[in-house]
Amino acid sequence: MNVRLYLDEDAIDHALIQALRFRGADLLTTPEADMMEQDDAEQIDFATAAGRVLYTFNARDFCRLHREYLAQGKSHSGIVVGRQDCSIGDQTRGLMQLIARRSAEQMVNQLEHPGGWLSAKNAAG
Repeated sequence: MNVRLYLDEDAIDHALIQALRFRGADLLTTPEADMMEQDDAEQIDFATAAGRVLYTFNARDFCRLHREYLAQGKSHSGIVVGRQDCSIGDQTRGLMQLIARRSAEQMVNQLEHPGGWLSAKNAAG
């Protein structure tokens, strides 16, 4: 199954959403899901229940939650931590590389940084 994204409120940017959808990414945002201002655990639980990989800029809290979930034997559908200082183009390319190279099943309980996908692409090309 293809990776489907869930953008938390930290990562919402109209241009990013348009760029990803233009390229065929299946994504849902927190406002579309009526999940604005919910706490981080609720966001990851929602994403997991919906079978979506969560994309966020909130590295500190979601890296902590990732470790806690694994330590407690809980599962999540994947977390991708982006950087706010990356351009929309770089974020789009990184996420589309991840979507192209990983399945939803491969993302379960994974914590990814799309910058790594860009670095791997640039080193190869």
